[in-house]
Amino acid sequence: MSTKIAVFVGSLRKESINKRLALAVERLAPKEFTFEHVAIDGLPLYNQDFDADYPLACKHLKQTIEAADALLFVTPEYNRSIPGVLKNAIDIASRPWGTNSFAGKPGAVIGASIGSTGTALSQQHLRNVLAYLDVAVLGQPEVFIHFKDELIDGEGHIANEGTQKFLQGFVDKYVAWVKRLG
Repeated sequence: MSTKIAVFVGSLRKESINKRLALAVERLAPKEFTFEHVAIDGLPLYNQDFDADYPLACKHLKQTIEAADALLFVTPEYNRSIPGVLKNAIDIASRPWGTNSFAGKPGAVIGASIGSTGTALSQQHLRNVLAYLDVAVLGQPEVFIHFKDELIDGEGHIANEGTQKFLQGFVDKYVAWVKRLG
């Protein structure tokens, strides 16, 4: 039986290091785990005025999340917090009141940054939001990748053995978490 993971990459950049990290995690997961990258770039800004009749792109977002067994958030840190495009997608998918598409799903939050503090603050902010939305977020291990050139290539191949071992440990815990709560 296949386990479907909805992947949210918080960066829209074509050469996103967080997209590379997401691909690396996918490569380390068992074959029965399938990953669908959720498109968040074409969404309108959340506006309560359309709660009564959501735009098609917003309905599609909610359906994609609802069809998933679990969630994976791979996020950069912008100005010490969550990227606006990711927060907008979360706001859309959790509304209108009573139709939270995230509720009850297991998830995890990881991230990469070229800065030495990684994505610690962004991840903490995101964990707070997800806790409110009833997402059961994996607590450990935390993954704050200090990204350097060629650490992970565009297809998700990991160049550093220590990083590969660390990420495999995360993936193993995440898989067990999803299986336990799924």
